[in-house]
Amino acid sequence: MIVVTTPTGQIGREVVTRLLDAGEGSPPVRVIARDPATLAPQVRDRVEVVQGSHADPAVLKEACQGADRVFWLVPPTPGADSVEGHFRAFTEPLCEVIAAQGPERVVAVSTLGRGIARDAGLVSASLAMDEAITATGVHYRALCPPFLMENVLHQVASIRDAGVFSMALAADRVLRLCATRDVAATAARLLLDDSWTGQEDVPLVSPDDLTPEGMAGVLSEVLGRPVRTEFSSSAEQKERMLRFGATEAWAQAYADMVDAQNDQGFYGASQPTTPDLAATTFRQWCEEVLEPAVLQSQN
Repeated sequence: MIVVTTPTGQIGREVVTRLLDAGEGSPPVRVIARDPATLAPQVRDRVEVVQGSHADPAVLKEACQGADRVFWLVPPTPGADSVEGHFRAFTEPLCEVIAAQGPERVVAVSTLGRGIARDAGLVSASLAMDEAITATGVHYRALCPPFLMENVLHQVASIRDAGVFSMALAADRVLRLCATRDVAATAARLLLDDSWTGQEDVPLVSPDDLTPEGMAGVLSEVLGRPVRTEFSSSAEQKERMLRFGATEAWAQAYADMVDAQNDQGFYGASQPTTPDLAATTFRQWCEEVLEPAVLQSQN
């Protein structure tokens, strides 16, 4: 039995789809969903559903009963009063379930910057999650993507209307990228494989070697219109998040992550690409995901 958290999220949804498409003989799938009605009907009919949050110890205990593999993702929650507390609230019940019920393998979405990132807000909280899960001794794979290409979708309106791609990261420094589809594909492959053991990080870095300015160039070519990069400071990013309802703690953690990345460069050129695991290029993603999103937003 495979347990999947966040089955309606960007990554979790695709993990479920890939598991269900694996064919005859693949393990059954159980999902944890706050609102089962948000699951696609074709998914809801083929999985077991445990209703609730995977931060709830009782819900997680029920979901993991008889399960030997877990897909784990702590959902981003900009309304959280504490970033560290938010990650702990999810991770501590998982560690308790591992100790009591013994799922053998956990595949979690973490972040790149291993052994490099310090005082990095959201990244530091994610790394602390890894440390806690690793300490249980469970067989563990931490999926480590850098900047997710899907973050660009938040700027569809600005790219469409003003030709502006705003970044708080150094415009002339290489920024490592990954598409969520590649995170999901790797997660599903590991969840379907019951032969791996031990604890390892799995970097997921696309073949690209682009700076934010280079990304704007790709956007221009794919969309057939000029797109320029506009630098936005971490303070400006924080103020924007506060205006959209994030708590002071979450917005500050985001700003700390940006500052740490600019200062430490842990999503940069020194990180090798892993095209065998993260094959989607930024151009391919722009053609297949961003351009249709821009066109749809014009209707």
